[in-house]
Amino acid sequence: MTKNLFPPLNEQMDLIKRGAFEIIPEEDLVQKIEKSLKDQKPLNIKLGCDPSRPDLHIGHSVVLRKLSQFQSLGHQAILIIGDFTGMIGDPSGRNVTRPALSLVETRINGQSYLEQASKILNKEKTKIVYNSEWLGKMSFEDVIKLSSKYTVARMIERDDFTKRFKSGEPISLHEFLYPLAQAMDSVAIKSDVELGGTDQKFNLLVGRDIQREFGIEPQVILTMPLIVGTDGVEKMSKSYNNYIGISDSPKDIYGKTLSIPDTLIYNYYELATDISNEELKSIRNQLNDPKTNPRNLKRQLARTLVSMYHSELAAKEAEEEFDKIFIKKEIPEEIPEIKLEDNLSKIGILDLLVKVNFAPSKGEARRLVSQGGVTLDSEKINDIAAVINLKQESILKVGKRKFVKIKR
Repeated sequence: MTKNLFPPLNEQMDLIKRGAFEIIPEEDLVQKIEKSLKDQKPLNIKLGCDPSRPDLHIGHSVVLRKLSQFQSLGHQAILIIGDFTGMIGDPSGRNVTRPALSLVETRINGQSYLEQASKILNKEKTKIVYNSEWLGKMSFEDVIKLSSKYTVARMIERDDFTKRFKSGEPISLHEFLYPLAQAMDSVAIKSDVELGGTDQKFNLLVGRDIQREFGIEPQVILTMPLIVGTDGVEKMSKSYNNYIGISDSPKDIYGKTLSIPDTLIYNYYELATDISNEELKSIRNQLNDPKTNPRNLKRQLARTLVSMYHSELAAKEAEEEFDKIFIKKEIPEEIPEIKLEDNLSKIGILDLLVKVNFAPSKGEARRLVSQGGVTLDSEKINDIAAVINLKQESILKVGKRKFVKIKR
């Protein structure tokens, strides 16, 4: 008797649907999995990555984690590096045209993406392709034929295009080609399922339509929520400075995680970790219990995230370091040192902040002091005109995590 290579349908659907925002259409996914089970053949699961952002954060990990879950079910994960589409610039969710990159830039960023994504995906079981392999070979005639398969009216239905059109913002013709190019990726690899954030829904649906035009069974699309950043307001993004980078240091991942609002605790457990559904249910029950201190669950979440991207030992050390600085109010064991000139006995606080690279300019230094975030030898400095009498050794602290030992 042939050994079944895949878990049963209900087990697969339970994991696939976890945290998913939308599956279109779900009944097609069920049929594809049933056929996969019958033929003992894996489904092609597609994820296109945007090489314009080489630094990945927890927000990016949400859809990568879903791809990893499909891998764990025995399906073929296909990661498409958009080196060619990166030269167009994806307009999804934007009110302006995204700057295009050169092919060299997209390749460099794509390699960085791969190195970081390997912390989540099983690299040996991930098929990696560059879409320049097929898009770069298309002639102008091919592009015209492809363009004839979709109407301008359908393109304008897209939210970001609609908003820009109504507000008089320019829309370049090449932006209409982006979803068509992404759809050709689905044609090229015969994608069964394509993953993406909710902001990618339009592009993924175009993929279904274009596959049908080429006589290929349309892919199912699965969208994942855009995770809210540490500020609890905007989606996680480096531009909002509310992100937790998957390549951040253990202490930064730990500290940033503890800064999230309590309302996001369950969301982060569900979308950004691999804990079981039973553990998730327990987390929800604890959060609904008035006796539970959410901070304890947040500390557990912080340890989990550090362990995922570093190690359990790193998580333990990061927690100890955090407690030492913020609970016991102690100075970290290892902090950078800066030696000033021997003949320098006095210096203005603004000049000092700039000199030790805690502020790029006096204007920024002035803001730090005014906000009450500067202390010298545990004494807060509130006067922007303060002149510091330098000792042989002092500890300057800015904000919660920046320390420097000043020597002369």
